[in-house]
Amino acid sequence: MSKWSWPQRFPLVQFPNPPLLAAFASVLAARLTAGSAHRVFTAVFYAALSVWSYEEGRRGENWFRRLLGVGIGAYVVIGIANALHE
Repeated sequence: MSKWSWPQRFPLVQFPNPPLLAAFASVLAARLTAGSAHRVFTAVFYAALSVWSYEEGRRGENWFRRLLGVGIGAYVVIGIANALHE
């Protein structure tokens, strides 16, 4: 698989990897469903996004991508904490 990123020297945008594609698909499915299906898709969204954020925070191509991974990881933790208090 070829790797697409922009700009070439300091990638800010990259073609989504499988965990990010799963997060996009599951958040779309969660918005289109209700009840237990909505909860399942939301859980898949948070799981996939946490995998993506860990991978970016740990192995991102540059400091911006690593910082983005850490920031999204914080978003996931806050989102799960808010969901538990509902």
